[in-house]
Amino acid sequence: MKTQRDKRRDPRPRAPSAPQSPPRVPAPTRPAKQSQQDARQPAETPSTATAHRQRRPGALPAERVPLILEVAPGADYALIDSGDGAKLEQYGPYRIVRPEGQAVWARALGAAQWADVDAVFTGDTDEEGIGRWRFPKSVLGETWPMKHAGIDYLGRFTSFRHVGVFPEQAPHWSHMETLIRDAKRPVKVLNLFGYTGLASLVAARAGAEVTHVDASKKAIGWARENQEMARLADRPIRWICEDAKKFVEREERRGNRYDIILLDPPAYGRGPKGEVWQLFDDLPAMVDLTRAILSDKPLSVVLTAYSIRASFFAIHALMRDAFAGMGGAVESGELVIREKAAGRALSTSLFSRWVAA
Repeated sequence: MKTQRDKRRDPRPRAPSAPQSPPRVPAPTRPAKQSQQDARQPAETPSTATAHRQRRPGALPAERVPLILEVAPGADYALIDSGDGAKLEQYGPYRIVRPEGQAVWARALGAAQWADVDAVFTGDTDEEGIGRWRFPKSVLGETWPMKHAGIDYLGRFTSFRHVGVFPEQAPHWSHMETLIRDAKRPVKVLNLFGYTGLASLVAARAGAEVTHVDASKKAIGWARENQEMARLADRPIRWICEDAKKFVEREERRGNRYDIILLDPPAYGRGPKGEVWQLFDDLPAMVDLTRAILSDKPLSVVLTAYSIRASFFAIHALMRDAFAGMGGAVESGELVIREKAAGRALSTSLFSRWVAA
C-alpha cells in the first residue's frame, strides 16, 4: 500500500519554529516517498466486516508481556534530547531536529544546543522533497552515507520527515539475525511493507534468502541502492513492488512458505492499483495469511504498529489467537529509544511477535 506520509501523518504538534536560516533549496526530482511502511496516523475503528470471524481453535501460545525493547545511544544513531513536541537526533555526521508529538516533557538541553544542528524538518510548505528541510549551517545534499551495525546505507532528507531508517526497529533486526544464525539451516525471510530494506539487508547478511515487498517503486529503488551500498549485491534478495496483501494471497496459492515474516504495515495506505489498506479492517486477515504461509519449521512472525488508537494488548491478543495451536510464545510491548541528555525513554511504536518454542 502506498501512503502519503507528508499528507496523512498523525496530527501531532509541530516543533517550535527555529530562527531564520538560508533560503530553502529547490526540491529535487525525487518525489515524496509513498511506501507501505508508514502512514503513522490514527486508524479508524474496526468495521462490521471483521466482527464475526470464527476464532481459531487450539491452545494459545505462552505470553510474555509487557516487553520493552530499547535502543540506547550509539555511534551510528543517538536520540540526543527531546521535548516540547520535538526530538534532537544524531544520524551519522548530522544533528537533526524533527517533530515528535509524544515528547510532551521539557527539553533537557538549552536553546543553543538545539540551534547547533545541520537540518531541521519544517513541514510548513506544500513543497515536495528536500524543500521541507532547513539547513542552518550549509545546504546539504539529498542523501548521505549512514551505517547500522556495520551495514552501509543511504540516509535521505524526505518531504515526509523520515530519513530512511527507523532505529527503534534494531532490536527486532538483532533478534531475527540471531534466529537465522542459530537455525544452522537455510532460512527464508519475507519482509512485508519493507520500505528501504535495512531489515532485508540484516537478514541477507546473516545468510537468509529474502523476499522484500513494498508497493512503492521509489522505496524499492532506494532499497536496491542500499544493497549496493552495503556490498551485499551477491546475496539472494528478491525485490517485489506489489500490494502486500495480494502478494501473500498469491504465495499461499502457490505453496510458497517462509520461516520468518516481518509485518510493518501502515495505519492507512493505497496499493499501486488503488487497493485500500485500513489497519484495523485488514490486519486480522493479513495476520491469518502470514500463518498460512509459514514453513513446517517456522521461527518467528513480527508485527509492528505505529500511531494507532490501541494498546499493545490489542495486537497481542490478535497474534495469540492467530497462532493458537502452534505452541511457542507471543511477546508484546513497545519499542523505545533511550535519550542521551536526560535518560528518558521515548516510545515509538507497539509490537507483537510470535516466536517458535
